[in-house]
Amino acid sequence: MPKRILQGVVVSDKNDKTVVVKVERRFAHPLLRKTVRRTKRYQAHDESNKIKVGEQVSIQECAPISKSKCWTVVTG
Repeated sequence: MPKRILQGVVVSDKNDKTVVVKVERRFAHPLLRKTVRRTKRYQAHDESNKIKVGEQVSIQECAPISKSKCWTVVTG
């Protein structure tokens, strides 16, 4: 099964080798047909510690690295 890749914006880089990425998804409301925005925050592994707040990054699924980290930064 292919690994999912999501794109988002880095909102925090305070943890060591970890960044928090905010991913936004848009979809049409089933009844109102209005575009709805939903955001979710993912903790992603950043081995080099070079990603900074505000950058657009892609994250990819991986095996669990810690309790809350199962994504890695692919591009930054």
